[in-house]
Amino acid sequence: MDLRARTNGTALHDPVLDAIGLEIACGELPSGHVLTLDGIQERFEVSRTVARETMRILESMGLVRSRRRVGITVQPRESWNLFDPRVIWWRLSGSGRDAQLRSLTELRIAVEPLAAGAAARNASGDQRARAVELAAELRKLGEAGDLDEFMECDVEFHTLLLRASANEMFAALADVVGAVLRGRTQLGLMPHHPVPEALDLHEAVAASVSAGRGGPAEEAMRELLAEVRSAVLHP
Repeated sequence: MDLRARTNGTALHDPVLDAIGLEIACGELPSGHVLTLDGIQERFEVSRTVARETMRILESMGLVRSRRRVGITVQPRESWNLFDPRVIWWRLSGSGRDAQLRSLTELRIAVEPLAAGAAARNASGDQRARAVELAAELRKLGEAGDLDEFMECDVEFHTLLLRASANEMFAALADVVGAVLRGRTQLGLMPHHPVPEALDLHEAVAASVSAGRGGPAEEAMRELLAEVRSAVLHP
């Protein structure tokens, strides 16, 4: 399923939201640019209700700010909710894709090894068993070159570990990690067959989590993300 379908649903404002959000994220609508409801209605041929709802959502993300007698003003990047999956998608879809991938990968490197180690200590029996199942499924799908199913399985694997860590701050990043994993696949940034080392390391993480071995789980996840970082920097 497309990332946008997962994050935006099917509401009437979605095509307008995607178009304007992408233009802001790519810098086509720079900080300080003023939008109007009338202009949005005319450009996209939508009702005032749709235009207003689009601006409300963009304002909730920090991309715009509406002020009386000033209008709807595009905000600088420092004001954006950079963890919103839709903002991540728009940034990945634009000219700043490489920088966005780099920053998201560095975030994962900082968080996910610790989460894997914590999961080895705190995961339930069902979570430990599921991690092993998912790692085996990832190998099967990766070797078959089924990237769409591989992506969804990979999202579930990393989400499970973040949640099994029993750290609510780590768990809150599950949607961010899911967004970058889906984005990398949907934008054609994944090899047709994941490298064998990545499949091996997923299994090593799962085995360590299953066995309650925190140190090896953390180290295997760090090695896995080092491989991801190398692929991002040197595609």
